[in-house]
Amino acid sequence: MSYNLVFKALADPTRREILRQLTIGEQTAGELAERFDMAKPSVSHHFAVLKEADLIRSRRDGQKIVYSLNTTVAQDILTWMWDLFGPPPAAKGDSR
Repeated sequence: MSYNLVFKALADPTRREILRQLTIGEQTAGELAERFDMAKPSVSHHFAVLKEADLIRSRRDGQKIVYSLNTTVAQDILTWMWDLFGPPPAAKGDSR
């Protein structure tokens, strides 16, 4: 996993909203695109960036593409962020 790709993907508010929508459950490209006031090629670009960062997965269901959140990568990022910004480990001899 490339953290640079993940942070690039998360830097855009539209992509963060797509991820938020996918926390509800998997959705088709059309269902997701309806929520945004932009051309379908622009939404497709956001999907591509999220897929490149491995934050979402896609599968074909007939004529539709269904997207879902890649929870494994999301958990890895949260763990990494917690390790980076979480509480410091207790110092030796610290009884707290």
